[in-house]
Amino acid sequence: MSKGLIVGIIIFSIIVIGGSYFLVSGDQKSASAIASYSVSDKARPKAEVKTTYYVLGKMKVSDEKSTEFTIKNSGQKPLQLSGISSSCNCTFAQVIIEGKESDLFGMHNVSEFAGEILPGKSGKIKVIYRPYIMPVYGPIEREVYVTTNDPENEKLVFKVKAIVN
Repeated sequence: MSKGLIVGIIIFSIIVIGGSYFLVSGDQKSASAIASYSVSDKARPKAEVKTTYYVLGKMKVSDEKSTEFTIKNSGQKPLQLSGISSSCNCTFAQVIIEGKESDLFGMHNVSEFAGEILPGKSGKIKVIYRPYIMPVYGPIEREVYVTTNDPENEKLVFKVKAIVN
């Protein structure tokens, strides 16, 4: 291998590793830094979700539709969201906390992302359905999965329904 190629590989590696660090800093933490609580802990996060189901309605296979679900932390410790994935390659999730949007998460994305909702604050899970990626027709139901550090709501499931024609 030439010296220039080796230097290029090293620079590329530094950029990728450095970029990964900045993606999980700030309001986001590494999934390995998830705080753990038990149900008996008085000071713990508490996820409140009013609805986990939304009907997108009729749509063409070439359309894209989305909706947002709100998660409120009514607990006393930060609520951490991680392990975000979906039930199909055509369905994506995005976390929105204090106006900051995460990357899109899908069925096969493996990420170290962990968003944090402070006590008394709310965040959103945006669910995006793109039937043109895996065309199906008729009634469909897709899901997005979110893991939390609330011991009473360790896994949240958000569902969307549509009729694709």
